[in-house]
Amino acid sequence: MIQDAYIPFTIEKQKHIALIAHDSKKKELVEWVDQNKEILKNHFLCGTGTTARLICEQTGLPVKGYNSGPLGGDQQIGSRIVEGNIDFVIFFWDPLESQPHDPDVKALLRIAVVYDIPIANNKATADFLLTSRYMNEEYERTVLNYNKIIQNRIKDMKLD
Repeated sequence: MIQDAYIPFTIEKQKHIALIAHDSKKKELVEWVDQNKEILKNHFLCGTGTTARLICEQTGLPVKGYNSGPLGGDQQIGSRIVEGNIDFVIFFWDPLESQPHDPDVKALLRIAVVYDIPIANNKATADFLLTSRYMNEEYERTVLNYNKIIQNRIKDMKLD
């Protein structure tokens, strides 16, 4: 598998979903989760700090909480993506407000793309993801084999 250009992964029928929101979007995300809790209750939910706590308190759904975003929560979610423990991300972020942890947010978005993880950054995209036929079935995704790319780059460097 290490020599293949792509590595296949399966997103199972029961998804592992990360829920994240910037402060100005927390209310909107909690309302969205509450409106969709009949679907979401069938999946594993996690989230960053206050967002996870608010969703638990206001919807009754269990949400595994990580640190607050500025305290490393975005990085924790990113590491779970790398480990294969998160299938997609709902991240209601505020593009008009500067965040103290903007580099962490950018890293999370980048790692989601690297690992071919669906990510919704607004309600419309979250609605599309949640109503996709893939919410009720397995989905085969492929991730570019970056280890092979790096090995080839190192091999090419040695030839020079």
